[in-house]
Formats: sequence, C-alpha cells, structure tokens
Amino acid sequence: MQKLVIDGGRPLSGEIKVQGAKNAVLPVLAACTLCSREVRLSNCPCISDRYGAARILTSLGGKVRADGTDMTVDCTGIDSSSISSELMRTMRSSIIFMGALMGRTGKCTLCYPGGCDLGPRPIDMHLSAMKKMGAVITDEHGIIECSAPEGLTGCKISLSFPSVGATENILLAAVTAKGETVISNCAREPEITCLADFLIACGAHINGAGGSRITVEGVERLSAPRESFAIIPDRIAAATYLSCCACAGGELMLTDCCPAHMEAILPLFEQMGMYVRSFGSNIYIQKTGGLKAADTIRTMVYPGFPTDAQAIIMAPLCTAEGTTVFVENIFENRYRHTGALSRMGADIRAEGKVAVVTGVPALYGAASEAPDLRGGAAIVCAALGASGRSEITRTELIDRGYDSIEAILSSAGAKISRII
Repeated sequence: MQKLVIDGGRPLSGEIKVQGAKNAVLPVLAACTLCSREVRLSNCPCISDRYGAARILTSLGGKVRADGTDMTVDCTGIDSSSISSELMRTMRSSIIFMGALMGRTGKCTLCYPGGCDLGPRPIDMHLSAMKKMGAVITDEHGIIECSAPEGLTGCKISLSFPSVGATENILLAAVTAKGETVISNCAREPEITCLADFLIACGAHINGAGGSRITVEGVERLSAPRESFAIIPDRIAAATYLSCCACAGGELMLTDCCPAHMEAILPLFEQMGMYVRSFGSNIYIQKTGGLKAADTIRTMVYPGFPTDAQAIIMAPLCTAEGTTVFVENIFENRYRHTGALSRMGADIRAEGKVAVVTGVPALYGAASEAPDLRGGAAIVCAALGASGRSEITRTELIDRGYDSIEAILSSAGAKISRII
C-alpha cells in the first residue's frame, strides 16, 4: 500500500507549472471516439483517470499512444460499443462515453459509473436527453443498453440543473445527430468550452459554449484538428498549489495557468491575507503574515465557487484567525475530509450542507487516509503546514487528479515522499 509521508513546517519557494485539466482531458478523449482521423493532443496530465480513459478507448478498438503529456488517439478502427463494468467503475466521467458512442455507433452498453463517493450523482438527465434525441434505453440490473436504430435526432433540451456531465454527453451525441439541438440551462464551465473548441476543430457546428444556451447543428461525421489540440490548464490543481503555499508559507509562482478561470477562487486567498498577483498565464502568491478567516463560502456552479475547491480552501482556513462558514450546495457527502483535519487539531463542526471552521493556532501531523480525490489533496495541503510528520494512505485517489504531486511539491521545497 502506497502512502505519502510529509514533514510539515517548511515554507515553499519556487515555480510550479500547472498541469492540464483533468476535467477537460477526459471528455476530449471520449470525443476522439467520433473522429475519422488520428487525433493529437498536448498538455494531457499524467493522472490515473487519463489512463482509465485510454483503457476504455483501447477496449473499444481504438489505439492510444502517449509520450509524457502528449497523446495520439486513433479511433478509426473502433469495432465495439460496449464498455465493461470494470472499466466503467474506475471513474465517474466514464459516463460521457455514452454520448460519444451513441454519436459514433448509434448504440452502447455500459453500467453506472464509479469515482469518488460524494453522495448521489444520478444520471437521469443524461438518459432523459438521449431518449429525447430518439434513443431507446433499457436499464436492467445496473446494465444500461442504448440504441437508436434510426439515428439520433436533434431537439430542444432544457436541463433542470446545469450539469457538466449531462451537457458534455448531449454535446457529444448532438454533433453528429440529424438537425439542430438546443441545450438550455447548460453548464458554463471552462471545461465545456474546451470540449466545444475541440469538437469545432474537428468540424462540428457549435455556438454558445460558455453561456447558458448552446446550439449544435449536426454534421455527418467529424475529422480531427489540423494541429495538436492543447488541453486547458487545471484550475483546481492551481488552487491546490496556492493553498499549499497558504498552509506552509513562503512564495510560489504558478505558470501555464488561466487566472480568468479562477475569479471565484483568487479573492479568497486575498481575504486570508495572502499577497496574490496574476499576470498573463502566471499567478504569484506570497504569505506575508498570519491568515484571516474568509467570508461565507458557498459552492455553486460556474462561474461561482467550485465544489472541487471546497476542501482545498478549507485546509488553510483551519489555522486562520476567526471563523469561516462553508455551505456545500452541489454534493451531499463532501465533508469527509473534515475528520482527518480534525485529527490534526482543526476545529470543524459539520452538519448537513454547512461546515463551520474556527481557526486554531497550529495543526499537528497525523496518520490519515484520503477520503476522495480533493479531500486527499486538502490533507496534503494541511500536512505541509502542520508540525511534525503526516502519513496519507489511499494515494490512488489523489493520483486520479494530480500529476506526481509529491515531485511537484518537492521541487518547491516541501519534504514529501511517496513510500511504495
């Protein structure tokens, strides 16, 4: 069993290049299923979920080659529309292969997806949209079979909630459907725009991505981008390294990031008393004194504060002067990291959607296990600023979204190692 061992109390200093976005590369890899030519991608993070998506593509008959953060995907030989339960359960985002396979083959067989246990994350909006576009769907014993003998047909779809996954699935199905598809109340995240940009580069006709209404005019087939398509920077990974600096102290320069995607996050570090400056694709952060509590933090859909950053931002606020209130509006089970932080000495009271964090003078190293991807990252952040040694197990959950987190932090002066 692997674990991360962290000796806290060492200020950070240096430059960190922000990885490509986990939540952007996975739908783009699924979209490659629709392409009639070989696709080249760059800035793909070396994370376990990327490898999971590659295994799905390979199981369908595709060919995937990787050289560091560069990938080449050839789906011209896809000869299957069925994804095994084992592969589906490796990650939540595997569900977006539904739309891609329906667009490519007109049918698919899969099961309910896996991923981190964050509470109920139903896929009813995904299934309802496919049905509206003409798919016939059966769901027996957890196995979902979809088919569209006459092909999918564009229609008007209004989402009851701006779900990222549902928006992605509809986009993937709509780009080769007959006629026009209009998606209302759709997700506006940068990762949606990245997927739309990729599909447009492949020949899709999409308007409105990044807004609350997207229009798609179906085409017969997609080709591939003429040049290598670059995955956008990971705004949650960037927030994580900023939080590491807030916990451990020191200063960091983040490069190859997109400050515009983090407008709901960066002001919180300033509220804490951190010195933060962004310019171009860089963010500079410095801890100049003690931390202060922040205003009430409510997770919301983009452009609001992201639920994926909730645990990460909570870590430094555990030692901030004053009290910060968190309200989690997206997932029901997203305070699982609070137990580990409390064992380190944090004063956190969580009930239902609300967590109240009262700052303490210091945290202390402890043995913990990562409860989920972002909760594990939050424990890493806290451990960097804690007194003594921390050991974190279930590192495979952290590896789902972070490219060699121990190497990145070590390069900035942290004393962190992975024990295999």
